[in-house]
Amino acid sequence: MDVEAVRRAAETPVQATAADQDEVARTLSDAFAADPITDWFMRPDARRDAASLAVFRRLVRDGLKRGRIDRPAGGGAAAIWMPFEWLVPAPLSAELAMLPTMLGATGWSRFGRLMALRADMDAHHPMQRRHAYLWFLGVAPAAQGRGVGSALLRAANARLDAEGLPAYLETGTTRNVALYRRHGFEVLSEHKARADAPPMWSMWREAGAGPS
Repeated sequence: MDVEAVRRAAETPVQATAADQDEVARTLSDAFAADPITDWFMRPDARRDAASLAVFRRLVRDGLKRGRIDRPAGGGAAAIWMPFEWLVPAPLSAELAMLPTMLGATGWSRFGRLMALRADMDAHHPMQRRHAYLWFLGVAPAAQGRGVGSALLRAANARLDAEGLPAYLETGTTRNVALYRRHGFEVLSEHKARADAPPMWSMWREAGAGPS
């Protein structure tokens, strides 16, 4: 992977299309393999990698249908942005359709962890104001720490500032808290899905907030 080429392309990202679905899903699955939140609820057995890829294929499909996915033209990173209106409770039919994928991701032993995580995220997500929701931002492991994620954020922030739209996200690492703070996000709350869960930070960025 030419990491510098990925970083340069991330400065002027393109919107993913259905043709990019598999590459985006693989990139995000690899990017989140070591994420503490993902590690907490994903199944711990030999089926984990395949299950993770199946989950991200489903999530990317939703992102293409209901939101937007920004990526460098050649791949290697992706950011899924969703409108806050998408966060209203899904109809029962949609929940049932997603159930096999969710169970495949967690196995029965960790399904309760995922349900607790979803409830906790819903409880802390501010819905009083219209905003863009950064659902996922991931960079291929070989390109992490090289400014690729920052380039995607700068491009998205410029677009959202032009629209006068604030943004919201969650993250599960202190390193990412520091990254997002540099791009104008501030911590709203720190919380856990359960006592045995890793911490998660909810963060908000006002439109026009400059880098710190």
